[in-house]
Amino acid sequence: MCSPGEASPGPAPAGDLPPEWETDDERMAFLFSAFKQSREVNSTEWDSKMAFWVGLVLARGRRRGAVRTCLRELQNGFERRGSVPLGLGTVLRELLRRGKLQRESDFMASVDSSWISWGVGVFILKPLKWTLSSVLGDSKIPEEEEVLIYVELLQEKAEEVYRLYQNSALSSHPVVALSELRSLCAGVCPDERTFYLLLLQLQKEKRVTILEQNGEKIVKFARGLHAKVSPMNDVDIGVYQLMQSEQLLSQKVESLSQEAEKCKEDARSACKAGKKQLALRCLKSKRRTERRIEELHSKLDAVQGILDRIYASQTDQMVFNAYQAGVGALKLSMKDVTVERAENLVDQIQELCDTQDEVAQTLAGVGINGLAETDTEELEKELDSLLQDSAKEPVDVPPVPQKVLNPPISDAELEAELEKLSVSAGDLAQETPSASPEPKTALGLNL
Repeated sequence: MCSPGEASPGPAPAGDLPPEWETDDERMAFLFSAFKQSREVNSTEWDSKMAFWVGLVLARGRRRGAVRTCLRELQNGFERRGSVPLGLGTVLRELLRRGKLQRESDFMASVDSSWISWGVGVFILKPLKWTLSSVLGDSKIPEEEEVLIYVELLQEKAEEVYRLYQNSALSSHPVVALSELRSLCAGVCPDERTFYLLLLQLQKEKRVTILEQNGEKIVKFARGLHAKVSPMNDVDIGVYQLMQSEQLLSQKVESLSQEAEKCKEDARSACKAGKKQLALRCLKSKRRTERRIEELHSKLDAVQGILDRIYASQTDQMVFNAYQAGVGALKLSMKDVTVERAENLVDQIQELCDTQDEVAQTLAGVGINGLAETDTEELEKELDSLLQDSAKEPVDVPPVPQKVLNPPISDAELEAELEKLSVSAGDLAQETPSASPEPKTALGLNL
């Protein structure tokens, strides 16, 4: 891509480019032009052009899945009708400022220097460039061949490598050979340089540590997803050597088994050909091979037994640590709790509950008329007995009248009654004057 010996990818496919790429020549001419030296000249146009290229550069890196890029690779990828974007350098500088991109030299310098012990021959050290980069910062436009890293994509792929290891058979022990890990991650890492960058990212996150032992590089992983890796110690190296011994012994046993089978076939063929002495030599060779296989099997069993005990001790240690953490948590949680305090607390709760019940009964109106609950029950019983007695006593009902109370009156009877009333009124009018002096005489007599 940007290093000797790596091919530069061609232009981006049409489907990965925006619709105006082929249809709007006027807008593309504006987007392919260089940025103004100052954003203050026309901030709207500057921001619009920057947003277009920032999104396109990041989308290209994610689509290709490559964590590395450079200015020349992007210019070739965004070539349009023989023209390249003139403002890509400014775009990359802005992405460096935002932290979306990082110079590869700065990234390697930010990781622990122990990478030199296993990275020499893969990375070219350029201390002068590192010094200039640290002095100038990200204000300098990257050179055409300067390697840049997609920060987020590098982190995602490093996480993918870690999960790939966790889900593989290699995770039975935290130490693994670098060559075995490289074969496991062949689908994630297209080249060896990317593979080492991902390991550097994991080492930066303190999830792996790398050591060279007897000319072979070995990697130690953290045991948990959120755990930090511990430094590689003699126990890790010893277990790794045992695992290598187990692998070598298994391969040797398989090879000798094939050799013994071949001796058996040769002896059978010699017998058929009548070569008795040759057949005996083949059988003797087969017998010697089988004895060697038995010896190797016993050694292999011993190594596997040691490894099983080591794995069991690791599990026991993990369980012990979990128990210890649980005991510590229980002690903290039960620090101020005693049986006496618990009993006292229960008594207080019961007393408060009784008080609450009394308050609730009072608020509900019980005892307002000075009657207790037992008095109310007695009154209800007495009322029931009264109702039963009243139901037994006969009820006195007056007889029903046989005649009509108000018979109809005829017109003649009404006229006769009216005449009687008229005569009575006339008599009263004649008697009134004669009766008036009597009170006066009586009044005079009294006087």
